Amino acid sequence: MPKTTIGSTPKINDEMPAELQELAKAINALPQRYRDSVAPALDRVVECSTRRRRILNLVQEALSQLRLDMKYLVFDLEATRRERDQYRELLEKDGLL
Repeated sequence: MPKTTIGSTPKINDEMPAELQELAKAINALPQRYRDSVAPALDRVVECSTRRRRILNLVQEALSQLRLDMKYLVFDLEATRRERDQYRELLEKDGLL
């Protein structure tokens, strides 16, 4: 009987939390008939966990980009206010305001 291995691809093992790796090892140690009944559920859990991790990474990247964009916007706003104040001073000196 060939032994079915759960989460055997290195990519999945690298992305899986340690607890899921332990669970996969424990399930792989089970006799074939038990492993066959539990393996699909574990595969779905691993897939969901991987998907959640990817989504979390995407959200974290988006938040980082948003923070950077906000810093640029605040800098631009402050520069615009400084320019406005300088032009206002010039107009007041020339008596145009």
